[in-house]
Amino acid sequence: MSVRLYVGNLSFDATADDLREIFGQTGEVVDSLIVTRPGGGRPRGFGFVTMADEAAGEEAIRQLDGQEVAGRALVVNVAKERQDGDS
Repeated sequence: MSVRLYVGNLSFDATADDLREIFGQTGEVVDSLIVTRPGGGRPRGFGFVTMADEAAGEEAIRQLDGQEVAGRALVVNVAKERQDGDS
């Protein structure tokens, strides 16, 4: 079963392809997304990566949480489900 990871403290220059490349070193990446301001504006400094299975997700967290990328220490953990009313 796939697992969705939150990736925080990203450089504003990071792209979804960058996430796919970084996380692909720890396992199969199903999807990657950089969150931007409404209207396709400036990146917000975080994103999400979906790993193919829980083992790959755990390995990504173990290897990449706190890892410095583009001068910033990544924050990587399992994404929390959004509750109704969250924006």
